[in-house]
Amino acid sequence: MNQKTNSNFAVIGLLLGLFVASLDQTIVATAMPTIVSELGGYEYFVWVFSAYMIATVVSTPIFGKLSDMYGRKLFFLIGLVVFLIGSILCGLALNMSQLILFRAIQGIGGGALMPITFAIIFDIFPPEKRGKMNGLFGAVFGISSVFGPAVGAFFTDYLDWRWVFYINIPIGIISFILITRFYKETLSLQKQKIDWAGASILIVGLLSLMFAIELGGDQYAWTSPLIIGLFSIFALLFISFIYVEKRVQSPIVVIGLFKESLFTSSQLISLFFGAAMVICSTYIPIFVQGVYGESASASGQTLTPMMLGVVASSIIGGKLVDRFSYRTVMLGSSILLTIALTLLSTIDGDTSRLMITMYMIFVGLSIGASFPVLNLSALQNIDGRYKGIGVSLLSFFRTIGAAIGVTIFGTIQSQYFSIKMEDSFGQSDPTLTGDATSLFAPENRELIPEDLLNVITSFLADSISNLFFWSIFLPLLSFFFVMMMGKERLKVAEKKKKKPEEALT
Repeated sequence: MNQKTNSNFAVIGLLLGLFVASLDQTIVATAMPTIVSELGGYEYFVWVFSAYMIATVVSTPIFGKLSDMYGRKLFFLIGLVVFLIGSILCGLALNMSQLILFRAIQGIGGGALMPITFAIIFDIFPPEKRGKMNGLFGAVFGISSVFGPAVGAFFTDYLDWRWVFYINIPIGIISFILITRFYKETLSLQKQKIDWAGASILIVGLLSLMFAIELGGDQYAWTSPLIIGLFSIFALLFISFIYVEKRVQSPIVVIGLFKESLFTSSQLISLFFGAAMVICSTYIPIFVQGVYGESASASGQTLTPMMLGVVASSIIGGKLVDRFSYRTVMLGSSILLTIALTLLSTIDGDTSRLMITMYMIFVGLSIGASFPVLNLSALQNIDGRYKGIGVSLLSFFRTIGAAIGVTIFGTIQSQYFSIKMEDSFGQSDPTLTGDATSLFAPENRELIPEDLLNVITSFLADSISNLFFWSIFLPLLSFFFVMMMGKERLKVAEKKKKKPEEALT
C-alpha cells in the first residue's frame, strides 16, 4: 500500500464520488413527471436521460487514458468539479433545453469519476485486498443504481425536484476535500501526445450510434434515410477508429488489449449484465406503478430487494474470487440471472407483491457479484500502465449495454403494448402509449373507467413480461464469454515477490 496515503479517508472520498456519479444515472426517473409539468417539453424529456448517458459513454475512455498519462488524482478532481457544476446548473434550469444541456455537463464529469475510482483502488491496495475493496465499491455502485428512483421520488414528494441535483453538492464537496487531503499519488509521468484524432472519431461515432438508437423506431422509422445514415456513419467511423488507434503513439483505446481473452470477455460480460440491470431497475417500477396503481414513491421502493441483493452479492463475490476462478463465479451469476429473468417473464396482474420481491432479490444476487469480479478479471493480465483505460472500458461497456438495452427492450415493450391497444380498440388514444409512467399517473388513472382500466393494465403487464422473456437472451449470450475466461484466478501468490503495480503484468 502507498504509505503516504491515508487509505481510510481516501476510500471514503472515493466512495462518495462514485456514489453521486452512479446515482445520477437513475435518480431523475421518478422525478421526471414533476419536472415536465414545471418546465414543459414533454416530447424531449427522454434526452434528460440520454444526454447524461451519452456524455458519460464518450468521456469515460478519454478520462481513463488521460489519468494514465497525467495522474489519476488530477483528473478525478477535475471530473468531480465538472460534475458539481453540472449539478448546480441542473437545479437552476428554467426549461427542458437547459436541463438537457446541463445533464450533458454532469455526464462528462461522471465519465471521469467512475473509471478513475476503480483505478485508484489498484494503485493503493495490494492484490490480496483488491477483491474485498472492489466488492465494497461494487456494492456502492449497485446501491446507487437501484436506489436512485426511490431517492428521486422522496425528494420530489417531500422537498422539491431540484434537490435531486442539489444533494450532490455537499456529498461532492466532502469527497473533494478527502481526496485532496488524504490521497497522495506517486507520479511517474512520461511526456506523451494526446490522441486528438482518435478522440474526435470516438465522440462523433458514439454520438451517431446513440442518436440512431434513441431516434430509431420512435421519431423515425428504422429504415428511414436518417437512421440508416447514422448507423452507416458509426460503422465507417468505427473502422476508422481502429485504424487510427493501431498507428498513433498514445492511443485512447489500446486495441492490443483485446487480444487478451480474459480482458475481452470481461468487457463483453459487463455489457450484457449492464443491460439486464438497467432493464430490471427501469421496468419493475413501471409494472408496480402502472399495473398495481401504486405511487411513484412506492414503485421506487420496489427496488429495495434488488438493492439488498446487489449489496450482498457484491460483497460475497469479492470474497469468492479469492477462492474460485473468475469463470466459476460468473457462471453462477449468469445461471442465477437466467433464472431470475425467466421468473420475471411470468409476471402478470395477479402476481403478488411478495413474488415480485423474491424475483428482485434473485436479480440483485445474480448481478452484484459482477462488479468486483469483472473489475479484477479485466485487469488481471494487462500491463500496469493501462489500468486506467482498462477499468474505464469496463464502465464504458456497462454503460453502452445499459443504453442499448433500455432502448431496444423498451421498444419491444412499447410496440407490444401499442399493438395490443390497437387490436382491441381499433385506434389507440394518443394518451395510451407504452409510457406507463405517464399513462398511469394517479390523476389520469382516476379518469379511466374500471373495466377499461383492467384491460389496459393487463396489456401493460403482458408487454413487460414479454420484455423480460426476450431479455433472457442477455445472460444466455454472456455464457459464451464466461467460458472464454478459462481457469484464471486472482493472482495473490506473487504479492511478496512483486510490487502491486507489477502484479498486473
